[in-house]
Amino acid sequence: MSDLAYAAARAVAPVVHAHLAQHLEQAVQRGEQNLASLPPADTLAAMIDVAFWTSLRREEGYLPRISLAAVRPEETPHPLHFDQPLRLDAAALTRVAPAVERPGVHLSVAESPDGLMVWGISRTIPKYTCVVEVAEPGLIVVKHHRGDELTKYANLAVLQGDRVRIVDERASTQPDCPPLLSSLLGFDSPGAWVGSMGVLVQLAVSMRAHGRGGLLLVVPAGTGEWRESIVHPMLYAVNPPFGELTSRTLPEQVFDTALAAGHILPTMSREELVRTVDAVAGLTAVDGATLLTSDYQLLGFGAKVTRRRGGATVEQMTVTEPVHGGSPDILSPTQFGGTRHLAGAQFVHDQRDSVALVASQDGRFTIFTWAPCEQMVHAHRIETLLL
Repeated sequence: MSDLAYAAARAVAPVVHAHLAQHLEQAVQRGEQNLASLPPADTLAAMIDVAFWTSLRREEGYLPRISLAAVRPEETPHPLHFDQPLRLDAAALTRVAPAVERPGVHLSVAESPDGLMVWGISRTIPKYTCVVEVAEPGLIVVKHHRGDELTKYANLAVLQGDRVRIVDERASTQPDCPPLLSSLLGFDSPGAWVGSMGVLVQLAVSMRAHGRGGLLLVVPAGTGEWRESIVHPMLYAVNPPFGELTSRTLPEQVFDTALAAGHILPTMSREELVRTVDAVAGLTAVDGATLLTSDYQLLGFGAKVTRRRGGATVEQMTVTEPVHGGSPDILSPTQFGGTRHLAGAQFVHDQRDSVALVASQDGRFTIFTWAPCEQMVHAHRIETLLL
């Protein structure tokens, strides 16, 4: 790794290698099948290095958006196999980048007698395959495949220039960790992605992607206490509530029970689910808050948050990010963000069984929950997990 020009690649590769080794060992002990092979740390470093330099190039004015997967030809079904493999260098990857811009399409990297080469293009890769993705110029995300084609990959590290953030999986074991954060850090149930948390993850990703910022409030189903924290009439109330997202989810316990019994469950196409999620997430681009129940009934959008009558103004909250080396901060909501963050924090302060998701125009994403252990609002910064 001594000849790598991007120093951060040398620092991150051993950490990623150790992570993959641990997960693969545990998967073998559980008897799992279709597992990726473990690439050497040098291979991972080289992939990160070349992805970084590729991200800074241009091809006919376009930014290259590539995804590199450490996978051998025999590990993936129906690959597109190049007759002449490409050298793993920035110039070659920039030229081929337009062919692999779509999600789930990877340039496949493996060792050959001539060194590391891009041997083809893969769409289906084994579980725990390491993927290095160019998110934007100078921004590289290292992740691994969870084994389900509908599941968001698990982010391991985010590199932006000389700033390196390594995801701390242990954050899911901390007190008051919200289920959404646990889901992003690791889907352990086979039904997790079709269940409610999987849909909430997709909503968060879609909210962040539209780039306009947004506020999504998730309130308990079957109750009306949330109305005390919303200005009425709601600008765009939905009546009856829109329930298509509800019809497209299965509770994880239902999925697991049916799977164990050998039952065949109804399936939904990825395209249908993505369209529905994007339609609901798109509503968050409108000024104000979008309201969903915990069973995914859309109540309305464009809502204005107000302090609950007789309630106190939220003055401080705990702020954390699930990365190694991070430490909790106690901040005022006004120190942390703008009006959406203040509205989300105030709503959760008053409606403590609710969750607020806030996307910023600059790409930041925060989950606000009430933390019983701390007796205050807890802001979980999760943009590192959504890239």
